[in-house]
Amino acid sequence: MEKYVIRNIERPDAKIVEAFRDIGVSTVYEAQGRIGLMDPALKPVAPGSAVCGPAVTVTCQSGDNLMIHAAIEVVRPGDVLVVTATGGDNLYGMIGELIVRALMKRGVAGVVIDSGIRDVRQIRELGFPVWARGVHSLGTTKSRGGWVNAPVVCGGVAVDPGDLILGDDDGVVVVKRRDVQAALEASRKRVQKEEGTMEKIGRGELSLDYYNLRQVLERENVVYYDTVEDYLARRS
Repeated sequence: MEKYVIRNIERPDAKIVEAFRDIGVSTVYEAQGRIGLMDPALKPVAPGSAVCGPAVTVTCQSGDNLMIHAAIEVVRPGDVLVVTATGGDNLYGMIGELIVRALMKRGVAGVVIDSGIRDVRQIRELGFPVWARGVHSLGTTKSRGGWVNAPVVCGGVAVDPGDLILGDDDGVVVVKRRDVQAALEASRKRVQKEEGTMEKIGRGELSLDYYNLRQVLERENVVYYDTVEDYLARRS
């Protein structure tokens, strides 16, 4: 199978990317029909991290980060590097401080990697957003080819080059490039709905009422008792 690097990819409009920045992962995931959410094992290296940008995808061989170095040449400012590794299940320290510094120099917004990283303290100090499956100092080689800007599966989700990647403390979600406008509109509507719900909470309204859940409780035959004694008396 031919291995390759695609230098130029289509990316979402910069204004749309910017519009997503203040919308959380969970909101986008729900708004676009509960799809695109990566495996929760991919966790932020530093709490409070957030990222939003188009995906540059990388497929490495397990334990070899050659293609990450190849990707550094083709990334653009604002991109999110999305890395997966094939051919093995072991975690390696695929990305460390030096690669992060190189990515920062190129203006990369963050990394999502379905493998391991190392130099965690230094990466946290640099303030560079990274989501990874784990931390491991196990070293890598730089001798096995792979792909840059080919379709990948990362965290159990299919990612194409140019798809929009959002990450925060809740995880990582993928918005397909062809769907960004529709997902943005749906997310904005959900934000407005949540703001309305917060107003109801502020007025002291109960979620059982504004979500119409009492009829669900009734359908599920949930019975109310005033006291434990009432319940026990009914059971005896």
